[in-house]
Amino acid sequence: MQYPEPIAKLIDSYLRLPGIGEKTATRLAFFTIDMQQEDVDQFAAALRDAKRQLHYCSICGNITETDPCQICRDRSRDQTKIIVVEQAKDVMSLEKMREYHGLYHVLHGVLSPMEGKGPDDLNITSLVKRLQSHDQIKEIIVATNATPEGEATAMYLARLLKPAGIKVTRLAHGLAVGSDIEYADEMTLFKAIEGRQEI
Repeated sequence: MQYPEPIAKLIDSYLRLPGIGEKTATRLAFFTIDMQQEDVDQFAAALRDAKRQLHYCSICGNITETDPCQICRDRSRDQTKIIVVEQAKDVMSLEKMREYHGLYHVLHGVLSPMEGKGPDDLNITSLVKRLQSHDQIKEIIVATNATPEGEATAMYLARLLKPAGIKVTRLAHGLAVGSDIEYADEMTLFKAIEGRQEI
């Protein structure tokens, strides 16, 4: 028996989300159908508003409502350090610890030849331009995840930036190999930043 077309379309929509399989998508679709109309309208409006109102900061690539983002506009932050992260959600994770007061740069991914992602597919060119136009930046802290792709990206950035005389460091102990910054607690992140090492 096939599902009615509206349910099938809803299941297909949920299947497009990361980490959602057939069973979960079906469960979510039927849950959505059972929701009150007002809740469905609010959910749809939240999706629509997020897509329309949010964009990437022209300086750091973080997700924002205003351009430049709040962090890039804050002149009280340490202008000599930039933490380079994979995704905008990583900025939020690092900000929660309230110990780092420098700047950020979001790559929007990592190098992954298997997925066809090279340097031109990442937000690297704008990082280089940023460094060329701001001579006060003394250190780049590479905070990519401890995965093979994250490590390859870190090494690529180190080789690219070191000739310019900029200190390039990597998050150290505290983050387990294979783990994501998004799931680390504040103390683990603090120790990782505190124990960073030059690449």
